[in-house]
Amino acid sequence: MTTPEKPATTAAVDFRCGTVSITGRPNTGKSSLLNRFIGQKLSIVSRKAQTTRHLVRGILTAPDCQYVFVDSPGFQTRHDNVLNKSLNRRATEAARDADVVLWVIESPKVYEADRALLARIPAGRKVIAVANKVDLVKERERLLPFLERVAKERAFHAIVPVSAKSGKNAQELLRVIRNALPRAEAMYPEDQITDRDERFFASELVREKLFRELGDELPYSCEVAIDSFKEEGALRRIEATIWVDRESHKPIVIGDKGERLKRVGTAARKDMEQLFDGKVYLGLWVKVKRGWTDDARALRTFGYS
Repeated sequence: MTTPEKPATTAAVDFRCGTVSITGRPNTGKSSLLNRFIGQKLSIVSRKAQTTRHLVRGILTAPDCQYVFVDSPGFQTRHDNVLNKSLNRRATEAARDADVVLWVIESPKVYEADRALLARIPAGRKVIAVANKVDLVKERERLLPFLERVAKERAFHAIVPVSAKSGKNAQELLRVIRNALPRAEAMYPEDQITDRDERFFASELVREKLFRELGDELPYSCEVAIDSFKEEGALRRIEATIWVDRESHKPIVIGDKGERLKRVGTAARKDMEQLFDGKVYLGLWVKVKRGWTDDARALRTFGYS
């Protein structure tokens, strides 16, 4: 997936490039922040916690810097199955291996789950505390004391209040990140915005609609696999299977006379057409793979390590 060509950038004397891990507990706005930086939706979002399951890289190239953002699953302790252990491990490793870590918290409070993840980030790593959702803090006088409390959690490289939703302070955050990155040549071509392919985004968009359409618990027992992805001229013909954990989940996903599955498919198809800039045919099937969230071999088939 690419954006229109940009002028050469890596000739800048002070050009910088590096990986930036976007980490935090679920629902702090990590994926929305990535999408804000890149200017289009790469990471799926919903109101439900831990919608993100895979590492998603978003690449932003500026005249003097290339940012390689890594959106990771929200670190949580509520569920203890094999899937969630894998997600927590991915979140921790992404933060450990990055040049800069964005520790995203939700204004105006720091939770114990925030601190638990912060403690897993190595002491030598550059960490920027990103106080997101400042637009929701109605009493503005609460913001400064909150930021002062955040400063006591760790010796941060910087603390930046932002709103991923409105874009408030996003450019200032980019400036701060750029100054924290090492001097290095670009890792990716200037017109590349992600390292993921269209098959990945097709499955993620279906999964996003499941999270939005289903109740609180069922989406966590669903996974989407792309069975076929064919380009026929200007048309992308996609067949996908929605895997569920139990036989009783299947009719819930399908809905009365197939209406829920139809809504999921229609919404996902429209987003795919916008993202892929072309017509899409999407066929969806629902099948059962019992206990897949606690089955390491099944998880590997879905791309989890």
